[in-house]
Amino acid sequence: MNPKPGEIYLIDLGMTGKVRPAVVLLREDPNSPRAICILAPITSEYRGSRYEVSIGKPQLLREPESWVNVQALFSIGHERIGRFLGRITSDQLVAIKQALSFALDL
Repeated sequence: MNPKPGEIYLIDLGMTGKVRPAVVLLREDPNSPRAICILAPITSEYRGSRYEVSIGKPQLLREPESWVNVQALFSIGHERIGRFLGRITSDQLVAIKQALSFALDL
């Protein structure tokens, strides 16, 4: 499996979290030395911060509105990635990258 930026997968966060959708953020690299992916969780709880990016109501999710939380980045091995749910738009991915730039002070 080689997840691509903007794809949404169902991820089991284990003991510290729950099963939730997350968007792939790591760049596509077929020559990566490790089969690890960086993701940001998708949430239905908006707290009004610049760390959250609205992705509206994706058809694949049941919530009326969803946000990508770039303050809660995590990485997992490809073997732990769950079911493919869909992908966000290229404009949404650009907005997430802008929020990441803010969050990481780049």
